[in-house]
Amino acid sequence: MDFLQLSGKDILVVGVANRKSVAWKTAVLLREAGARVLFSVHTEERAAAVKRLAPDAPVFICDVEDASQIERLRDEVAKETSCLHGLVHSVAFADYSAGWLPFHETPRSAFLQAVDISCFSLTALSRALKDLLDPEQGSVVTVSISTTRMAAENYGFMAPVKAALDSSVCFLAKSFSKFSRIRFNAVCPGLLKTASSAGIPGYVDSYLYAEQATLRKQAVQTEEVAAAIAFLLSPRSSGINAQGIVLDAGMSTNYFDDEILRRVSR
Repeated sequence: MDFLQLSGKDILVVGVANRKSVAWKTAVLLREAGARVLFSVHTEERAAAVKRLAPDAPVFICDVEDASQIERLRDEVAKETSCLHGLVHSVAFADYSAGWLPFHETPRSAFLQAVDISCFSLTALSRALKDLLDPEQGSVVTVSISTTRMAAENYGFMAPVKAALDSSVCFLAKSFSKFSRIRFNAVCPGLLKTASSAGIPGYVDSYLYAEQATLRKQAVQTEEVAAAIAFLLSPRSSGINAQGIVLDAGMSTNYFDDEILRRVSR
């Protein structure tokens, strides 16, 4: 039974970093569901890696900081399909080269670049691909974080950037509703074990704490995030729009877990 009703649908996945990334795990699940997945990546090197993983899939190169490359991506995708049923935006970047700084010392250039790549690229891609997206059942899904209200010092300026992304989802959903039924949603996972997260200072300690704070004492798995994305792309989630779906294994309800408190009090 084709429960997700994704068989034969064309979906563009933007942002595969490697085989451990959310974008790749999502692509695998979509392909298993019968969807045709197209890929857009940042560099020639990543394009070569994706072609090794999915030799039968179209792979495009697009630097989302460059408006002309986004327009070129639209034209290249249009040559492959006349209708996109879904867009997966799994794009994020933060320059931590200045070191682990308190938030008020965030370099202006690093903050603005992170906003451009991690947030505004969703708007830019959605606008460019507007006429290709299925106006009746099109679905756009981005990847945020479980909360932007927890001021984790090592995550720094990326939390405010993700907050802007969360807000953009709502505004895009409203804006597109004027002429279509295209939906915009975000998956908002807790801490994940990915190659990208490894570049965040002190991330491992935060990950281990978050895992113990979950109700099941096991961190959220990348495959679980991919499953949520696939559902939001599916017509089965047609009533969900302008939302952020939190996947944190109950962590947000469990900060005062008695076991954690005993460790701290000792």
